[in-house]
Amino acid sequence: MEIRPAATLVLTRDTPEGLQVLLLQRTWDAVFLPGYYVFPGGGVDTGEALGRPHALGPGDAEISQTMSLDEGGADYMLAAVRECFEEAGILLAQTADGKNITADHPVHRERDALFQGKTSFAELCRQHGLTIPLDQLAYLCHWTTPPGPPRRFDTRFFIAPAPTGQAASHDGTETIDHIWLTPAEALEDHRAGRRLLGLPTVQTLRLLNDFDTTETAMRYAHANPPAPAPSKPWPAIRKGGPVELEPGAPAYDEAAKLDPEAEGTTRAEIIPGEPVEIAAGVVRLTAPNPGMMTGPGTNTYILGQERFTVLDPGPDHPGHIERLLELTGGIIDQVLVTHTHPDHSPAVATLKAKTGCRVFGLKAPEHPGQDQTFCPDDEPGHGDLIVTEAGILKTIHTPGHASNHVCFALVDQQLLFSGDHIMQGSTVVINPPDGDMKAYIESLYELLAEPVEFIAPAHGFLMGQPGVVIDYLITHRLSREHKIEKILQAIGPADLKTITARAYDDVPRPLHRVASRSALAHLLKLEADRKAAKKGENWVVSSR
Repeated sequence: MEIRPAATLVLTRDTPEGLQVLLLQRTWDAVFLPGYYVFPGGGVDTGEALGRPHALGPGDAEISQTMSLDEGGADYMLAAVRECFEEAGILLAQTADGKNITADHPVHRERDALFQGKTSFAELCRQHGLTIPLDQLAYLCHWTTPPGPPRRFDTRFFIAPAPTGQAASHDGTETIDHIWLTPAEALEDHRAGRRLLGLPTVQTLRLLNDFDTTETAMRYAHANPPAPAPSKPWPAIRKGGPVELEPGAPAYDEAAKLDPEAEGTTRAEIIPGEPVEIAAGVVRLTAPNPGMMTGPGTNTYILGQERFTVLDPGPDHPGHIERLLELTGGIIDQVLVTHTHPDHSPAVATLKAKTGCRVFGLKAPEHPGQDQTFCPDDEPGHGDLIVTEAGILKTIHTPGHASNHVCFALVDQQLLFSGDHIMQGSTVVINPPDGDMKAYIESLYELLAEPVEFIAPAHGFLMGQPGVVIDYLITHRLSREHKIEKILQAIGPADLKTITARAYDDVPRPLHRVASRSALAHLLKLEADRKAAKKGENWVVSSR
Protein backbone atom coordinates (compact mmCIF):
# COMPACT_ATOMS: atom_id res chain seq x y z
CA MET A 1 0.00 0.00 0.00
CA GLU A 2 1.28 3.44 -0.96
CA ILE A 3 2.14 5.76 1.94
CA ARG A 4 1.24 9.34 1.03
CA PRO A 5 3.35 12.30 2.14
CA ALA A 6 1.45 14.82 4.27
CA ALA A 7 2.19 17.92 6.30
CA THR A 8 0.54 19.54 9.31
CA LEU A 9 0.96 23.01 10.80
CA VAL A 10 0.53 23.58 14.52
CA LEU A 11 -0.29 27.27 14.98
CA THR A 12 0.32 28.69 18.45
CA ARG A 13 -0.39 31.93 20.25
CA ASP A 14 0.45 33.22 23.71
CA THR A 15 -2.39 34.15 26.08
CA PRO A 16 -2.79 34.86 29.81
CA GLU A 17 -3.89 31.21 30.12
CA GLY A 18 -0.67 30.06 28.48
CA LEU A 19 0.25 28.74 25.06
CA GLN A 20 -2.77 27.89 22.89
CA VAL A 21 -3.02 25.85 19.69
CA LEU A 22 -5.53 26.03 16.85
CA LEU A 23 -7.68 22.95 16.29
CA LEU A 24 -10.17 22.40 13.45
CA GLN A 25 -13.09 20.00 13.51
CA ARG A 26 -13.39 17.79 10.45
CA THR A 27 -16.81 17.37 8.86
CA TRP A 28 -18.91 14.41 9.98
CA ASP A 29 -19.10 13.41 6.31
CA ALA A 30 -15.35 12.88 6.07
CA VAL A 31 -14.18 9.38 5.16
CA PHE A 32 -11.10 9.78 7.37
CA LEU A 33 -11.55 10.80 11.04
CA PRO A 34 -15.08 12.25 10.79
CA GLY A 35 -15.83 14.78 13.52
CA TYR A 36 -12.29 14.74 14.89
CA TYR A 37 -10.42 17.86 15.94
CA VAL A 38 -7.11 18.12 14.09
CA PHE A 39 -4.38 20.56 13.23
CA PRO A 40 -4.54 22.08 9.73
CA GLY A 41 -2.84 19.78 7.26
CA GLY A 42 -3.02 17.73 4.10
CA GLY A 43 -1.15 16.14 1.25
CA VAL A 44 2.19 17.22 -0.19
CA ASP A 45 2.34 18.02 -3.90
CA THR A 46 6.01 18.00 -4.84
CA GLY A 47 5.27 18.77 -8.48
CA GLU A 48 3.53 22.04 -7.64
CA ALA A 49 6.54 23.47 -5.85
CA LEU A 50 9.21 22.71 -8.43
CA GLY A 51 11.78 25.47 -8.14
CA ARG A 52 9.99 26.88 -5.07
CA PRO A 53 10.08 30.52 -6.16
CA HIS A 54 7.72 31.45 -3.32
CA ALA A 55 9.93 29.95 -0.58
CA LEU A 56 12.02 32.28 1.57
CA GLY A 57 14.63 31.32 4.13
CA PRO A 58 16.64 28.10 4.45
CA GLY A 59 17.04 26.05 1.29
CA ASP A 60 15.64 22.63 0.59
CA ALA A 61 18.97 20.88 1.27
CA GLU A 62 19.20 22.34 4.78
CA ILE A 63 15.55 21.63 5.60
CA SER A 64 15.74 18.10 4.18
CA GLN A 65 18.82 17.31 6.25
CA THR A 66 16.98 18.38 9.41
CA MET A 67 14.07 16.12 8.42
CA SER A 68 16.35 13.17 7.51
CA LEU A 69 15.24 13.33 3.87
CA ASP A 70 17.33 13.23 0.72
CA GLU A 71 15.30 16.10 -0.73
CA GLY A 72 11.86 17.69 -0.67
CA GLY A 73 11.75 18.89 2.93
CA ALA A 74 10.77 22.38 1.81
CA ASP A 75 7.78 20.91 -0.01
CA TYR A 76 6.43 19.57 3.28
CA MET A 77 6.74 23.02 4.85
CA LEU A 78 5.04 24.74 1.91
CA ALA A 79 2.24 22.17 1.96
CA ALA A 80 1.67 22.77 5.68
CA VAL A 81 1.35 26.54 5.09
CA ARG A 82 -0.93 26.02 2.08
CA GLU A 83 -3.24 23.65 3.94
CA CYS A 84 -3.43 26.03 6.89
CA PHE A 85 -4.59 28.78 4.53
CA GLU A 86 -7.17 26.55 2.83
CA GLU A 87 -8.60 25.03 6.01
CA ALA A 88 -8.15 27.76 8.63
CA GLY A 89 -7.90 30.98 6.58
CA ILE A 90 -4.54 31.93 8.09
CA LEU A 91 -1.62 32.46 5.71
CA LEU A 92 1.99 32.75 6.84
CA ALA A 93 3.27 34.98 4.05
CA GLN A 94 5.27 38.16 3.59
CA THR A 95 5.04 41.02 1.17
CA ALA A 96 8.02 42.30 -0.80
CA ASP A 97 9.00 44.62 2.06
CA GLY A 98 9.29 41.65 4.44
CA LYS A 99 6.13 42.29 6.45
CA ASN A 100 3.65 39.59 7.40
CA ILE A 101 0.31 39.99 5.63
CA THR A 102 -2.82 40.85 7.60
CA ALA A 103 -6.50 39.97 7.27
CA ASP A 104 -7.22 42.71 4.72
CA HIS A 105 -4.69 41.47 2.14
CA PRO A 106 -6.43 40.67 -1.17
CA VAL A 107 -4.94 37.14 -1.27
CA HIS A 108 -7.58 36.10 1.30
CA ARG A 109 -10.27 36.57 -1.35
CA GLU A 110 -8.68 33.77 -3.37
CA ARG A 111 -8.76 31.16 -0.63
CA ASP A 112 -11.68 29.35 -2.30
CA ALA A 113 -9.94 29.32 -5.67
CA LEU A 114 -6.94 27.61 -4.11
CA PHE A 115 -9.17 25.16 -2.25
CA GLN A 116 -11.04 24.28 -5.46
CA GLY A 117 -7.81 23.75 -7.40
CA LYS A 118 -8.37 26.67 -9.75
CA THR A 119 -4.88 27.96 -9.02
CA SER A 120 -1.72 26.61 -7.43
CA PHE A 121 -0.14 27.89 -4.24
CA ALA A 122 3.00 28.94 -6.10
CA GLU A 123 0.97 30.84 -8.73
CA LEU A 124 -1.12 32.55 -6.05
CA CYS A 125 2.01 33.76 -4.28
CA ARG A 126 3.50 34.94 -7.59
CA GLN A 127 0.40 36.94 -8.50
CA HIS A 128 0.42 38.77 -5.16
CA GLY A 129 4.18 39.12 -4.80
CA LEU A 130 4.24 37.01 -1.65
CA THR A 131 6.88 34.72 -0.21
CA ILE A 132 6.55 32.04 2.48
CA PRO A 133 9.04 32.57 5.33
CA LEU A 134 10.07 29.00 6.03
CA ASP A 135 12.37 30.20 8.81
CA GLN A 136 9.21 30.94 10.85
CA LEU A 137 8.44 27.21 10.97
CA ALA A 138 10.15 24.55 13.07
CA TYR A 139 10.04 20.78 12.53
CA LEU A 140 8.20 19.38 15.55
CA CYS A 141 7.36 15.69 15.08
CA HIS A 142 6.89 12.89 12.57
CA TRP A 143 4.08 10.37 12.35
CA THR A 144 3.59 7.45 9.96
CA THR A 145 0.26 5.64 9.99
CA PRO A 146 0.80 2.05 11.18
CA PRO A 147 -0.13 -0.81 8.83
CA GLY A 148 -3.81 -1.70 8.71
CA PRO A 149 -5.90 1.40 7.91
CA PRO A 150 -7.10 1.85 4.30
CA ARG A 151 -5.18 5.14 4.10
CA ARG A 152 -1.62 5.59 5.32
CA PHE A 153 0.28 8.85 5.60
CA ASP A 154 3.87 9.90 6.25
CA THR A 155 3.09 13.15 8.08
CA ARG A 156 5.54 15.81 9.21
CA PHE A 157 4.33 18.23 11.89
CA PHE A 158 5.60 21.81 11.99
CA ILE A 159 5.05 24.53 14.56
CA ALA A 160 4.78 28.27 13.92
CA PRO A 161 3.47 31.32 15.76
CA ALA A 162 0.14 32.51 14.40
CA PRO A 163 0.60 35.84 12.57
CA THR A 164 -1.03 38.81 14.23
CA GLY A 165 -3.86 40.52 12.41
CA GLN A 166 -5.40 37.34 10.98
CA ALA A 167 -8.33 35.43 12.50
CA ALA A 168 -8.99 31.75 12.02
CA SER A 169 -12.07 30.69 10.07
CA HIS A 170 -12.93 27.08 9.20
CA ASP A 171 -13.72 26.48 5.54
CA GLY A 172 -17.24 25.10 6.13
CA THR A 173 -16.62 22.14 3.83
CA GLU A 174 -13.79 19.99 5.10
CA THR A 175 -13.79 21.70 8.51
CA ILE A 176 -16.91 22.77 10.41
CA ASP A 177 -15.56 24.35 13.58
CA HIS A 178 -12.37 25.76 15.05
CA ILE A 179 -11.15 26.53 18.53
CA TRP A 180 -8.06 27.82 20.35
CA LEU A 181 -7.18 25.74 23.41
CA THR A 182 -4.21 25.14 25.65
CA PRO A 183 -2.79 21.63 25.18
CA ALA A 184 -3.94 20.77 28.71
CA GLU A 185 -7.51 21.87 27.94
CA ALA A 186 -7.60 19.87 24.71
CA LEU A 187 -6.26 16.75 26.42
CA GLU A 188 -8.80 17.08 29.23
CA ASP A 189 -11.63 17.48 26.69
CA HIS A 190 -10.38 14.31 25.02
CA ARG A 191 -10.22 12.41 28.30
CA ALA A 192 -13.75 13.52 29.25
CA GLY A 193 -15.14 12.52 25.85
CA ARG A 194 -16.06 16.09 24.89
CA ARG A 195 -13.76 16.27 21.88
CA LEU A 196 -12.51 13.57 19.50
CA LEU A 197 -8.75 13.61 18.95
CA GLY A 198 -6.66 11.23 16.88
CA LEU A 199 -3.49 9.60 18.13
CA PRO A 200 -1.01 11.93 16.33
CA THR A 201 -2.90 14.97 17.66
CA VAL A 202 -2.85 13.60 21.21
CA GLN A 203 0.86 12.85 21.02
CA THR A 204 1.60 16.35 19.71
CA LEU A 205 -0.50 17.95 22.44
CA ARG A 206 1.34 15.94 25.09
CA LEU A 207 4.63 17.24 23.72
CA LEU A 208 3.45 20.87 23.72
CA ASN A 209 1.91 20.58 27.17
CA ASP A 210 5.40 21.05 28.64
CA PHE A 211 5.72 24.60 27.26
CA ASP A 212 4.22 27.87 28.51
CA THR A 213 5.08 30.07 25.55
CA THR A 214 5.51 29.87 21.79
CA GLU A 215 9.14 30.95 22.14
CA THR A 216 10.07 28.02 24.40
CA ALA A 217 8.21 25.56 22.19
CA MET A 218 9.91 26.89 19.05
CA ARG A 219 13.30 26.82 20.74
CA TYR A 220 12.75 23.19 21.70
CA ALA A 221 11.66 22.23 18.19
CA HIS A 222 14.67 23.90 16.55
CA ALA A 223 17.08 22.21 18.98
CA ASN A 224 15.40 18.77 18.98
CA PRO A 225 14.24 17.70 15.53
CA PRO A 226 12.52 14.31 15.75
CA ALA A 227 14.64 11.22 15.21
CA PRO A 228 14.00 9.40 11.94
CA ALA A 229 11.11 6.95 12.24
CA PRO A 230 11.94 3.29 11.60
CA SER A 231 11.77 2.87 7.85
CA LYS A 232 13.99 -0.04 6.86
CA PRO A 233 12.97 -3.71 7.03
CA TRP A 234 14.54 -5.76 9.82
CA PRO A 235 15.84 -9.29 9.13
CA ALA A 236 14.49 -12.19 11.17
CA ILE A 237 13.69 -15.89 10.96
CA ARG A 238 10.29 -17.47 10.36
CA LYS A 239 9.68 -21.19 9.80
CA GLY A 240 13.41 -21.74 9.52
CA GLY A 241 13.96 -19.23 6.72
CA PRO A 242 14.93 -15.56 6.53
CA VAL A 243 12.23 -12.87 6.38
CA GLU A 244 12.25 -9.08 6.23
CA LEU A 245 10.00 -7.39 8.81
CA GLU A 246 8.46 -4.10 7.77
CA PRO A 247 8.10 -1.34 10.41
CA GLY A 248 4.84 -1.92 12.24
CA ALA A 249 4.98 -5.70 11.87
CA PRO A 250 4.19 -7.51 15.16
CA ALA A 251 7.74 -8.80 15.67
CA TYR A 252 9.54 -5.65 14.43
CA ASP A 253 10.17 -3.94 17.79
CA GLU A 254 11.35 -7.16 19.39
CA ALA A 255 13.68 -7.98 16.51
CA ALA A 256 15.19 -4.48 16.57
CA LYS A 257 15.73 -4.66 20.36
CA LEU A 258 17.15 -8.18 20.53
CA ASP A 259 19.18 -7.99 17.32
CA PRO A 260 20.43 -4.36 17.13
CA GLU A 261 23.08 -5.26 14.54
CA ALA A 262 20.37 -6.62 12.22
CA GLU A 263 22.06 -9.99 11.80
CA GLY A 264 18.72 -11.76 11.34
CA THR A 265 19.02 -13.96 14.44
CA THR A 266 15.63 -13.43 16.10
CA ARG A 267 12.42 -15.34 15.45
CA ALA A 268 9.47 -13.58 13.88
CA GLU A 269 7.14 -16.18 15.35
CA ILE A 270 6.17 -17.26 18.83
CA ILE A 271 6.63 -21.00 19.37
CA PRO A 272 5.16 -22.49 22.55
CA GLY A 273 7.79 -24.15 24.69
CA GLU A 274 10.71 -22.27 23.08
CA PRO A 275 12.38 -19.85 25.57
CA VAL A 276 13.33 -16.38 24.35
CA GLU A 277 15.51 -14.04 26.41
CA ILE A 278 13.80 -10.66 25.96
CA ALA A 279 15.88 -8.66 28.48
CA ALA A 280 18.73 -9.19 30.92
CA GLY A 281 17.63 -11.99 33.22
CA VAL A 282 14.15 -12.20 31.65
CA VAL A 283 12.99 -15.18 29.56
CA ARG A 284 9.63 -15.54 27.83
CA LEU A 285 8.08 -19.01 27.65
CA THR A 286 4.77 -19.28 25.85
CA ALA A 287 2.17 -21.84 26.91
CA PRO A 288 0.67 -24.20 24.31
CA ASN A 289 -2.82 -22.68 24.52
CA PRO A 290 -3.28 -20.78 21.23
CA GLY A 291 -6.76 -19.53 20.37
CA MET A 292 -8.93 -16.63 19.30
CA MET A 293 -8.67 -14.97 22.71
CA THR A 294 -5.07 -15.96 23.52
CA GLY A 295 -3.33 -15.50 20.16
CA PRO A 296 -0.21 -17.71 19.99
CA GLY A 297 -0.62 -18.57 23.69
CA THR A 298 -0.13 -17.09 27.14
CA ASN A 299 3.32 -15.67 27.80
CA THR A 300 4.96 -16.74 31.05
CA TYR A 301 8.00 -14.69 32.10
CA ILE A 302 10.91 -16.17 34.06
CA LEU A 303 13.06 -13.65 35.95
CA GLY A 304 16.45 -14.48 37.45
CA GLN A 305 19.67 -16.42 36.90
CA GLU A 306 19.98 -18.80 39.85
CA ARG A 307 16.82 -18.28 41.87
CA PHE A 308 13.73 -17.53 39.87
CA THR A 309 10.54 -15.52 39.87
CA VAL A 310 7.77 -16.70 37.53
CA LEU A 311 5.23 -14.19 36.30
CA ASP A 312 1.87 -15.45 34.98
CA PRO A 313 2.56 -19.21 35.01
CA GLY A 314 -0.44 -19.78 32.74
CA PRO A 315 -2.87 -22.70 32.50
CA ASP A 316 -2.42 -25.91 34.44
CA HIS A 317 -0.87 -27.63 31.43
CA PRO A 318 1.51 -30.48 32.36
CA GLY A 319 3.87 -29.86 29.45
CA HIS A 320 4.13 -26.14 30.16
CA ILE A 321 4.70 -26.69 33.89
CA GLU A 322 7.33 -29.32 33.18
CA ARG A 323 9.14 -26.88 30.88
CA LEU A 324 9.06 -24.18 33.57
CA LEU A 325 10.57 -26.56 36.10
CA GLU A 326 13.20 -27.66 33.58
CA LEU A 327 14.31 -24.09 32.76
CA THR A 328 14.47 -23.06 36.43
CA GLY A 329 15.81 -26.30 37.82
CA GLY A 330 12.78 -26.21 40.09
CA ILE A 331 14.27 -23.31 42.05
CA ILE A 332 11.27 -20.99 41.92
CA ASP A 333 11.15 -18.66 44.94
CA GLN A 334 8.07 -16.70 44.00
CA VAL A 335 5.21 -16.61 41.50
CA LEU A 336 3.40 -13.42 40.47
CA VAL A 337 0.03 -13.28 38.78
CA THR A 338 -1.40 -10.30 36.86
CA HIS A 339 -5.00 -11.55 37.21
CA THR A 340 -6.96 -14.74 37.65
CA HIS A 341 -8.42 -15.53 34.25
CA PRO A 342 -8.05 -19.25 33.44
CA ASP A 343 -5.17 -18.79 30.99
CA HIS A 344 -3.00 -17.00 33.58
CA SER A 345 -3.15 -18.45 37.10
CA PRO A 346 -4.26 -22.13 37.30
CA ALA A 347 -0.65 -23.40 37.10
CA VAL A 348 0.10 -21.67 40.42
CA ALA A 349 -1.23 -24.50 42.59
CA THR A 350 0.94 -27.13 40.91
CA LEU A 351 4.06 -24.95 41.02
CA LYS A 352 3.53 -24.19 44.70
CA ALA A 353 3.09 -27.88 45.48
CA LYS A 354 6.31 -28.76 43.63
CA THR A 355 8.53 -25.83 44.69
CA GLY A 356 7.04 -24.26 47.82
CA CYS A 357 7.13 -20.86 46.10
CA ARG A 358 5.52 -17.74 47.60
CA VAL A 359 2.55 -16.48 45.59
CA PHE A 360 1.78 -12.82 44.89
CA GLY A 361 -1.45 -11.55 43.38
CA LEU A 362 -4.96 -10.34 44.15
CA LYS A 363 -7.71 -12.77 45.10
CA ALA A 364 -10.14 -13.86 42.40
CA PRO A 365 -13.40 -11.90 42.34
CA GLU A 366 -16.66 -13.82 42.70
CA HIS A 367 -17.50 -13.81 39.01
CA PRO A 368 -17.67 -16.48 36.28
CA GLY A 369 -14.49 -17.06 34.31
CA GLN A 370 -12.22 -16.55 37.32
CA ASP A 371 -9.75 -19.06 38.78
CA GLN A 372 -11.26 -19.62 42.21
CA THR A 373 -8.42 -22.01 43.11
CA PHE A 374 -5.96 -19.13 43.23
CA CYS A 375 -4.78 -18.54 46.79
CA PRO A 376 -2.12 -15.82 47.18
CA ASP A 377 0.29 -15.59 50.11
CA ASP A 378 0.66 -11.85 49.53
CA GLU A 379 -1.68 -9.28 47.96
CA PRO A 380 0.65 -6.48 46.85
CA GLY A 381 -0.62 -2.93 47.13
CA HIS A 382 -0.37 -0.30 44.41
CA GLY A 383 3.24 0.89 44.31
CA ASP A 384 4.62 -2.02 46.37
CA LEU A 385 8.08 -3.23 45.33
CA ILE A 386 9.02 -6.89 44.86
CA VAL A 387 12.68 -7.94 44.67
CA THR A 388 13.79 -10.40 41.95
CA GLU A 389 17.20 -11.39 40.64
CA ALA A 390 16.41 -9.49 37.42
CA GLY A 391 15.68 -6.31 39.36
CA ILE A 392 12.96 -4.65 41.38
CA LEU A 393 9.36 -4.98 40.23
CA LYS A 394 6.89 -2.18 40.92
CA THR A 395 3.26 -3.20 41.42
CA ILE A 396 0.70 -1.14 39.47
CA HIS A 397 -2.98 -1.80 40.06
CA THR A 398 -4.75 -1.67 36.68
CA PRO A 399 -8.42 -2.67 37.03
CA GLY A 400 -10.51 -2.73 33.88
CA HIS A 401 -10.03 -5.99 32.01
CA ALA A 402 -10.42 -7.62 35.41
CA SER A 403 -11.07 -5.97 38.75
CA ASN A 404 -8.00 -7.68 40.27
CA HIS A 405 -5.64 -6.93 37.37
CA VAL A 406 -2.08 -5.86 38.20
CA CYS A 407 0.82 -4.84 35.96
CA PHE A 408 4.43 -5.10 37.06
CA ALA A 409 7.20 -2.74 35.97
CA LEU A 410 10.82 -3.93 36.01
CA VAL A 411 12.10 -0.59 37.18
CA ASP A 412 15.76 -0.53 36.14
CA GLN A 413 15.10 -1.99 32.69
CA GLN A 414 11.93 0.10 32.17
CA LEU A 415 10.04 -3.00 31.06
CA LEU A 416 6.32 -3.28 31.73
CA PHE A 417 4.71 -6.70 32.16
CA SER A 418 1.22 -5.71 31.08
CA GLY A 419 -0.71 -8.97 31.47
CA ASP A 420 -3.96 -8.60 29.54
CA HIS A 421 -4.26 -4.87 30.17
CA ILE A 422 -2.33 -4.30 26.93
CA MET A 423 -2.17 -7.01 24.28
CA GLN A 424 -0.54 -7.04 20.89
CA GLY A 425 -2.62 -7.01 17.75
CA SER A 426 -6.02 -6.42 19.32
CA THR A 427 -7.85 -4.57 22.03
CA VAL A 428 -8.81 -6.56 25.11
CA VAL A 429 -12.39 -7.53 25.88
CA ILE A 430 -13.93 -5.61 28.77
CA ASN A 431 -16.60 -7.98 30.09
CA PRO A 432 -18.98 -6.62 32.76
CA PRO A 433 -19.69 -6.97 35.56
CA ASP A 434 -16.06 -7.62 36.52
CA GLY A 435 -14.75 -5.78 33.47
CA ASP A 436 -15.09 -2.00 33.82
CA MET A 437 -14.45 0.35 30.88
CA LYS A 438 -14.20 3.48 33.00
CA ALA A 439 -11.62 1.84 35.28
CA TYR A 440 -9.77 0.45 32.25
CA ILE A 441 -9.30 3.85 30.62
CA GLU A 442 -8.28 5.45 33.92
CA SER A 443 -5.72 2.66 34.41
CA LEU A 444 -4.27 3.36 30.96
CA TYR A 445 -3.78 6.98 31.96
CA GLU A 446 -1.99 5.77 35.10
CA LEU A 447 0.43 3.77 32.94
CA LEU A 448 1.24 6.83 30.82
CA ALA A 449 2.98 8.29 33.86
CA GLU A 450 5.32 5.29 34.22
CA PRO A 451 8.85 5.49 32.74
CA VAL A 452 8.68 2.52 30.36
CA GLU A 453 10.63 1.71 27.18
CA PHE A 454 9.06 -1.65 26.25
CA ILE A 455 5.88 -3.55 27.02
CA ALA A 456 5.98 -7.32 27.56
CA PRO A 457 2.35 -8.42 27.06
CA ALA A 458 0.75 -11.69 28.08
CA HIS A 459 -0.01 -12.35 24.42
CA GLY A 460 2.35 -11.40 21.61
CA PHE A 461 5.81 -9.95 21.08
CA LEU A 462 7.60 -7.11 22.85
CA MET A 463 6.10 -3.73 22.00
CA GLY A 464 8.11 -0.50 21.67
CA GLN A 465 6.92 3.11 21.92
CA PRO A 466 4.71 2.41 24.94
CA GLY A 467 3.33 5.96 25.06
CA VAL A 468 2.07 5.61 21.50
CA VAL A 469 0.62 2.16 22.22
CA ILE A 470 -1.24 3.39 25.31
CA ASP A 471 -2.50 6.57 23.66
CA TYR A 472 -3.76 4.48 20.74
CA LEU A 473 -5.76 2.29 23.12
CA ILE A 474 -7.24 5.33 24.84
CA THR A 475 -8.18 7.09 21.61
CA HIS A 476 -9.61 3.86 20.16
CA ARG A 477 -11.83 3.30 23.20
CA LEU A 478 -12.97 6.93 23.38
CA SER A 479 -13.73 6.94 19.65
CA ARG A 480 -15.87 3.82 20.04
CA GLU A 481 -17.63 5.40 23.01
CA HIS A 482 -18.36 8.53 21.00
CA LYS A 483 -19.73 6.38 18.18
CA ILE A 484 -22.09 4.63 20.59
CA GLU A 485 -23.23 7.96 22.02
CA LYS A 486 -24.00 9.31 18.54
CA ILE A 487 -25.93 6.13 17.70
CA LEU A 488 -28.12 6.66 20.76
CA GLN A 489 -28.69 10.27 19.73
CA ALA A 490 -29.59 9.23 16.18
CA ILE A 491 -31.92 6.26 16.70
CA GLY A 492 -33.29 6.82 20.17
CA PRO A 493 -34.01 3.87 22.47
CA ALA A 494 -32.12 0.76 21.34
CA ASP A 495 -31.21 -2.60 22.80
CA LEU A 496 -27.67 -3.92 23.16
CA LYS A 497 -27.83 -6.08 20.03
CA THR A 498 -28.88 -3.14 17.83
CA ILE A 499 -26.24 -0.85 19.32
CA THR A 500 -23.52 -3.49 18.88
CA ALA A 501 -24.43 -4.09 15.22
CA ARG A 502 -24.11 -0.38 14.45
CA ALA A 503 -21.18 0.52 16.70
CA TYR A 504 -19.11 -2.48 15.59
CA ASP A 505 -20.02 -2.43 11.90
CA ASP A 506 -16.26 -2.58 11.21
CA VAL A 507 -15.99 -5.91 13.05
CA PRO A 508 -16.93 -9.27 11.44
CA ARG A 509 -20.42 -10.38 12.52
CA PRO A 510 -19.21 -13.67 14.07
CA LEU A 511 -17.34 -11.54 16.63
CA HIS A 512 -20.35 -9.40 17.56
CA ARG A 513 -21.24 -11.63 20.52
CA VAL A 514 -17.84 -10.89 22.06
CA ALA A 515 -18.02 -7.25 20.95
CA SER A 516 -21.38 -6.87 22.69
CA ARG A 517 -19.62 -7.28 26.03
CA SER A 518 -17.37 -4.32 25.32
CA ALA A 519 -20.38 -2.40 23.97
CA LEU A 520 -22.13 -3.00 27.28
CA ALA A 521 -19.01 -1.83 29.12
CA HIS A 522 -19.06 1.40 27.09
CA LEU A 523 -22.77 1.91 27.86
CA LEU A 524 -22.14 1.40 31.57
CA LYS A 525 -19.34 3.98 31.41
CA LEU A 526 -21.67 6.41 29.63
CA GLU A 527 -24.23 5.72 32.36
CA ALA A 528 -21.63 6.43 35.06
CA ASP A 529 -20.75 9.67 33.23
CA ARG A 530 -24.49 10.52 33.12
CA LYS A 531 -24.55 10.48 29.33
CA ALA A 532 -26.77 7.40 28.91
CA ALA A 533 -29.43 5.56 30.87
CA LYS A 534 -31.08 2.15 30.70
CA LYS A 535 -34.85 1.87 30.47
CA GLY A 536 -36.01 -1.73 30.46
CA GLU A 537 -34.03 -3.57 27.80
CA ASN A 538 -33.19 -0.36 25.91
CA TRP A 539 -30.55 2.31 26.26
CA VAL A 540 -31.27 6.03 25.75
CA VAL A 541 -29.42 9.32 25.91
CA SER A 542 -29.46 10.57 29.48
CA SER A 543 -31.57 13.64 30.20
CA ARG A 544 -29.19 14.47 33.07
